[in-house]
Amino acid sequence: MLNRVLGRVIGAFATLAALAGSAGAVTAPIVVVEVDSGKVIYSQAATDPWYPASITKLMTTYVALDLVRQGKLSMNSLLTISPAAAAEPPSKMGFKPGTQLTLDNALKIIMVKSANDVAWAIGENLGGSIEGFADMMNATARRIGMRESRWYNPNGLPEPRQWTSARDMATLARALMRDFPDAHDLFNISAIQYGKYVVANHNGLLGRYAGADGMKTGFICSGGFNVVATATRNGRRIVAVVMGQPSARERDLKTADLFDYGFSQSAGWTAPTLDALPSSSLSEPPDMRPFICDRKKPMPIDEGQGAITAGGPAGSDNAFSQLLGSSSQGQVPLALATINSANMRGRSLPPRAPLQPIAVWTGSNPAEGAAQLAAEEEEIKNSKAAKLAAIKQKREAAREAAKQAKAEKAAKQRAAAVTAPHPHKGALPATASAYAASDAKEKKAAAKPPAKAAAKPAAKAAAKPGAKAAAKPVVKKKSAAAE
Repeated sequence: MLNRVLGRVIGAFATLAALAGSAGAVTAPIVVVEVDSGKVIYSQAATDPWYPASITKLMTTYVALDLVRQGKLSMNSLLTISPAAAAEPPSKMGFKPGTQLTLDNALKIIMVKSANDVAWAIGENLGGSIEGFADMMNATARRIGMRESRWYNPNGLPEPRQWTSARDMATLARALMRDFPDAHDLFNISAIQYGKYVVANHNGLLGRYAGADGMKTGFICSGGFNVVATATRNGRRIVAVVMGQPSARERDLKTADLFDYGFSQSAGWTAPTLDALPSSSLSEPPDMRPFICDRKKPMPIDEGQGAITAGGPAGSDNAFSQLLGSSSQGQVPLALATINSANMRGRSLPPRAPLQPIAVWTGSNPAEGAAQLAAEEEEIKNSKAAKLAAIKQKREAAREAAKQAKAEKAAKQRAAAVTAPHPHKGALPATASAYAASDAKEKKAAAKPPAKAAAKPAAKAAAKPGAKAAAKPVVKKKSAAAE
């Protein structure tokens, strides 16, 4: 009889809806396995090919730990960040080319921060080249029983030829716990601290779900949100692989429900093993980019408990919550009711337990790392000061240039005013007043010599009758004026 937990999760498992431009649909790959026995508690599309994203770094870690086990290097071996590694896109630490760090610190960083630049450096340093390391990844995968996986890079950034399956990732998780029991703590670090910076693990189950103790999350647009997670209760460990989810929060909640279901079940003798799961009929992974990322919303990120995704693209009629998937015929179609976004919106995991950061550093030891970090911070400080000084100098130069331009403009205006023609020069305007005309005549008369001007009236007066008596006073006036 179904218990309360099974009653909550029985139903149709909501699967990824029809992709853009396609009439078909895909089923989100899931598998829940008992670690010790390898018995499958639940599976759905477990062997379908899928883009792994950053859960690829579990494969990178296995290869590295295996080389240490063989004595070909140690956890204290130094790795060098190359220009190619430094150029890898985020998530990344941002180390400069030439920076060195131990393999131990590098593995801690890729498990918590999921740093693509550090994972690339691991591949280059351990394999001689990325191609060489990919060959090592593929050979190791075949040796430990992974059937559907194809590896081309060590960090899981988009590569259309690189894919895996839920079954293969569960196989890898079991191999990591079986072959490297001393490395268990590597997969449940809650946070790392680099200098004064603390970075929490992207795995939203750690510190939130009772018993969760690993392993790794991953996200790219083409594959959605993936996780390989482990949890332990009463000495029994289960691994759950959930792939192709629309958000980190939905992935975490669905995985928690799968754990609840798995711990409530016992893997009987009739339960299949991972090796017994049938092969997929799909020839290549579906591309989830049209649904996961091509929406008018911010780009999803693989950390924290974000918003629950509700519905798909316009016109999809909440396509993501279509109840399409089921397991093989004759088996009860296990499905988490919470996979339906409408039923999940009011749910959340408990608050995260306080972080317990693990220190990481560059160089061969903490003292060397502290010195390098101090030098980098001083360089950054000086660089910022130089930039601020340059900005200030540029502003002052701009103000001086504007002031000079203003002065030159004023000088040109003054020069233009001096050289412009006088408004009264030349012919008088037609609207000139009578005063202006009379003023012109007076100016013309004033320009003649004063003696000559006074002689003319005297001569005219002498020519007239009776002007004789007036002649003398005129002469005297002329003489007085001359004096």
